Amino acid sequence: MERKNIWETYEEAQLAELETLCAGYRAFLDHGKTERECIDQIVNAVEAAGYQELETLTKQGKALRTGDRVYSVCMNKTIAMFQIGEEPMSAGMNILGAHIDSPRLDIKQNPLYEDGGFAYLDTHYYGGVKKYQWVTIPLALHGVVVKKDGTTVELNIGEDEDDPVFFISDLLIHLSQEQLEKKALKVIEGEALDIIVGNRPIRIGEKAEDKNADGKKEKAKEAVKAGVLGILKEQYGMDEEDFISAELEVVPAGKAREAGFDRSMILSYGQDDRVCAYTSMMAMLDTARTRRTICCILVDKEEIGSVGATGMQSLFFENTVAEVMNLCGEYTELNLRRCLAHSNMLSSDVSSAFDPGFAGSFDKKNVAYLGGGMVLNKFTGSKGKSGSNDANAEYLAQIRRIYSDRSVHFQTAELGRVDLGGGGTIAYILARYGMNVIDSGVAVLSMHAPWEATSKADVYETYRGYRAFVEDAR
Repeated sequence: MERKNIWETYEEAQLAELETLCAGYRAFLDHGKTERECIDQIVNAVEAAGYQELETLTKQGKALRTGDRVYSVCMNKTIAMFQIGEEPMSAGMNILGAHIDSPRLDIKQNPLYEDGGFAYLDTHYYGGVKKYQWVTIPLALHGVVVKKDGTTVELNIGEDEDDPVFFISDLLIHLSQEQLEKKALKVIEGEALDIIVGNRPIRIGEKAEDKNADGKKEKAKEAVKAGVLGILKEQYGMDEEDFISAELEVVPAGKAREAGFDRSMILSYGQDDRVCAYTSMMAMLDTARTRRTICCILVDKEEIGSVGATGMQSLFFENTVAEVMNLCGEYTELNLRRCLAHSNMLSSDVSSAFDPGFAGSFDKKNVAYLGGGMVLNKFTGSKGKSGSNDANAEYLAQIRRIYSDRSVHFQTAELGRVDLGGGGTIAYILARYGMNVIDSGVAVLSMHAPWEATSKADVYETYRGYRAFVEDAR
């Protein structure tokens, strides 16, 4: 089939709309490098668009009617949004589902130590990463520290120009003969991904001194670590023990940038899968009254199997649908099951983009290309489609018709060459209810690297595709 570069199809008005959308997306990436930060932005956006908090309405016993917009947040890391349609919810919903977690380094619970004159924070990597990509780049520290009295301290260090940054060291090339003989998997190992956070020992008389048996002052042991603890205490009011109840994430420092002389691409951390989360949210916000109830679920923990209370495998989504149906006056267990079974879903996740530098890893006929439009993945998984949702032909035909009618540019793809590897999404989890589900989203170059690349045109077409789906899918 003929592949188009969709940049050639746009009129000036569409190009202007594209640039506006992508500028908002870059801002979303800049201020949403953790799940909590994403949720803060999303809640602000949906409330400004008239969404009301479901829990508040539930306490008030307020009924929901056609056109009402509600949302519910789980543990500040997952959110579900609903716009009530004209038809009963038991007839099914049109659902967009994406994830807002991204590969990163997490700070351990007993992390701070000193070695060789450096203070370090010990980390455990999160999600699928090439560990060697994380050394010698500027890193930022984001997250929260919750103290025993329940107060919460928010940390965001490394993003402002005046902030310090952190880094992981690597062996100099002059001494790397043995290191370079190792496989890439072992060049940098997980326990070596500890970030350097200090090198200056605290001075005598600055609380880091001991007295020897003769009563004379002497330099404290681990004086560099003591200096870092002093800074944490002074600036953030936290003690070393407070790391136990902290959620601190190490991410690449820096803002999302336009890439290429032609500014056609976006280079940023966290585009898997915040590019689909942002376009899904915008499709919801820009959609008016609909026949079917429309829903957007943005979840945590996809990168580690969708587990835990904030992952897609939890009952948060199902419970929230039940609460919404109850306020619509149609909740029964049977109606809930009918609603889920009759729903249609786009599992909004990214796909691998063809990289000419590694052409042998792809099937050129069945791979996504930057600038080729929104991507539909009939199946994901690995090898013999293991772990995959596999959409049926009738559902694909409906999606094709919608996109044809709305002039949405899309392409179909697989993740990579058969037997080479693979991956999965949240699609199979929602498919367990019996609903129609297909993977769809944006092609990403250098997926799971600290900096990933997307095409502005693909971001725009994916937004258009999501909006056409929630408005027209039956």
